Amino acid sequence: MSGPTDTVMNCGDRLVQTLRKLSYPKASKLDGEDFDWLFETTDARSFLDWFCANITEQNVVSEEKQQAFNELKESGKVLDEKALEEVMKMVKPSSSKGSALEELAVEKLEEELHTLQKLRALRLQRRNKLQMLASANAHSCLKLQYKEDKDSKALSETLSRLQVTGTKLNHELQTVVEGIQKLVSFYRPQEKGQTSSSPPIFLFQVLLDKYLSCEEQSTVTLTQFTKEHFFEGLSRCIEGTDEDFELIQLDGDVRNDPALEEKCKEMMRLQLAYISAKHKLIETKAKNSSIKAGLQWVEANSSAVQSKAAQKDKLMVRLSSLKNETLQIEDQIESIKRETLPALVRESAQLLNMPIVKGDYDMQIAQHNVYKARQDLVCDHLMKQRTSFELLQLGFELELRKQRNVNRQLEALIQELRKSAETLEARLLMMSDASLLASNKPRINIDSRDLATHGLYQLLDGDNSQKLFRTYSTLESVAQKLSLDIQSVQDQLAVSQQEQSIFMSKLESDLKTLQDNMYEDGHQLMLTIPELSSSFQQLTSHLDQLNQILLEVLEDVRVKQKILQSSKFEKLEKELYVYFFQNEELLRRIVQNLESRVDSQTL
Repeated sequence: MSGPTDTVMNCGDRLVQTLRKLSYPKASKLDGEDFDWLFETTDARSFLDWFCANITEQNVVSEEKQQAFNELKESGKVLDEKALEEVMKMVKPSSSKGSALEELAVEKLEEELHTLQKLRALRLQRRNKLQMLASANAHSCLKLQYKEDKDSKALSETLSRLQVTGTKLNHELQTVVEGIQKLVSFYRPQEKGQTSSSPPIFLFQVLLDKYLSCEEQSTVTLTQFTKEHFFEGLSRCIEGTDEDFELIQLDGDVRNDPALEEKCKEMMRLQLAYISAKHKLIETKAKNSSIKAGLQWVEANSSAVQSKAAQKDKLMVRLSSLKNETLQIEDQIESIKRETLPALVRESAQLLNMPIVKGDYDMQIAQHNVYKARQDLVCDHLMKQRTSFELLQLGFELELRKQRNVNRQLEALIQELRKSAETLEARLLMMSDASLLASNKPRINIDSRDLATHGLYQLLDGDNSQKLFRTYSTLESVAQKLSLDIQSVQDQLAVSQQEQSIFMSKLESDLKTLQDNMYEDGHQLMLTIPELSSSFQQLTSHLDQLNQILLEVLEDVRVKQKILQSSKFEKLEKELYVYFFQNEELLRRIVQNLESRVDSQTL
């Protein structure tokens, strides 16, 4: 809808265009905005409509006729209005009264003239009406043509924008489709025997046949290794039994083990041979010791026997005593042989078993260490195999968790797309409503079913009351008011920003001045200024004096108040002084009243 302002703004342009059609020589230098002020009234616009619709090149005076008229005017042969009236009066017949017949003819002619004038006036009126209608129709045609051009231009621009938007939308949709295809290609599993140029993206796409076959072959090889290098029953131990290796005990129950029983018998024979050999060795050593002792004694006492033959009797006595001692010693030796020596020999024989048993135990321990090393090797291999399986399982679990998150996000995206599609369908259904389609007859009131326009009206107007009729013109006025309010707010914001910038610059300059005053040398902070300190001291002294004066005044006022409270005469005197300075008329009346009272008392 175009307002009166737009019509006035187009009038100057229409006038200039009409002048250009009439081949006015200076029309190219004219600007339509300079003539808009001439057509602010309705009559002026009606004249312009008639002028633009009816004036053609035929109504334009040619240059030759205009030049001839100017020459005739310059020669003085062109009569003005007064001269023309005088000539007409002279041309009238001098005798206006003729015969009756002539009068009747003149009357008839006048009546006919009067009738023809009325008919002419009526036809002129009709012609003017038709011209007004023609000019209105021409103006309407021009407005419709202008509106058609404007609408066609807006339609072409809208179509171009829609085409660009459609192209962008198609490109984006194509990009989305390509992305979805690429995403689907990521999730497509690789089949057996199929070779792909691109490496797998996810773990589940990796073919594990080679890995599983290698692990199975490794398990078979490990089983054969355990059967070959371990004793019978060790494979069952590796497979999950809880039996442990133990050292073989030679002094236990060995009836169930023939090899161990043979070892025990051999050890017993060695022990018996050792005991007998040890017994014989001890006897031989005892005999040798006795013989050596006898020989030593004989060698020691042979010289004494030869020199002292006289002492034979003493020697015999000594020999008898020695024999007795020898017998006692032999008895002790026999008792030792019977009681102490066999036990010691047995203990010595048992100690003989220790190196043999130790060697046997060392051999068993070395064999056990070999088995243990092989078991460690097998356990390391099994731990590596289990670790690889657990790592693979952990990778699959992590990938499963991520894929579940991706699946959840894709499901949420699908739900959002479905909601968007449903919203779009509802919007298209609403836009296809007959009440919202453009009609040939423009509506003034807003349709009650047009909820969107009603919501926009309520949002712009801010009026929650349900009005009976809401018009598009009111909506347009509210929108214009809102645009004006926005413009005013923007202007206020610009002014406030300018004021704020001015205030900030002033504040910065004041801060700079304060900084210069506070830091005189630029380095040291000055808390006081000598001039200000002296002024402050004087001000402090003046304040002390003023305070003292105020105290004195207050004390004087207190004393005077006491005096006024105690003496009515002083109080009356004060009131008279107050009246003297503030209300002289009242003082005069009081004085006159007192004088009259005094006079009355004297009388």
